[in-house]
Amino acid sequence: MRPPRPVSRARLVAVALALALAACEPTNQGYAPEQPVKYSHAVHAGGLRIPCQYCHYAAERGRHAGIPPAATCMNCHKQVLPDHPEIQKVKASLEGGQPIEWVRVHQLPDHAYFDHRAHVRAEIACQTCHGPVEQMGRVEQFAPLTMGWCIACHRQGSDRSGTALSSVPAAQANRLTDCGVCHH
Repeated sequence: MRPPRPVSRARLVAVALALALAACEPTNQGYAPEQPVKYSHAVHAGGLRIPCQYCHYAAERGRHAGIPPAATCMNCHKQVLPDHPEIQKVKASLEGGQPIEWVRVHQLPDHAYFDHRAHVRAEIACQTCHGPVEQMGRVEQFAPLTMGWCIACHRQGSDRSGTALSSVPAAQANRLTDCGVCHH
């Protein structure tokens, strides 16, 4: 029987690097792309206190919150600042029948299933995942939205305002952390 070969330094570094990369969950936290229309949630959701679901009405009925159609914006902007250059972009989109090509901010991997409807029904505040959107001039991805981050929230729970609670009942926590809840 041969004695074991000594492990080279390069091999140790390669294995350590592979393990470190495998342990990392990619995140787009802080991602804030420029959008085709300069829309401020700080003005609309913050200053004017327009509820999230006025524009993102699909959140209570479907998996995706959705981007509102230009017609939703024009409900108010037919009369409010109709000549503003950014509103003119929205109006041109509506009149030309071409949707605004918004840049997606929050993107989960294809193997993860997320349903806004379930979170809205559970009265989880939008800010729990999306952060203080009502203060954002340009929307950014606030939370890492990694599996570990989601599981931590499912284990702990939160109240309507997004404030973490001390715990959720064990049966509910077990159900919410079952792999099949998000991966199916």
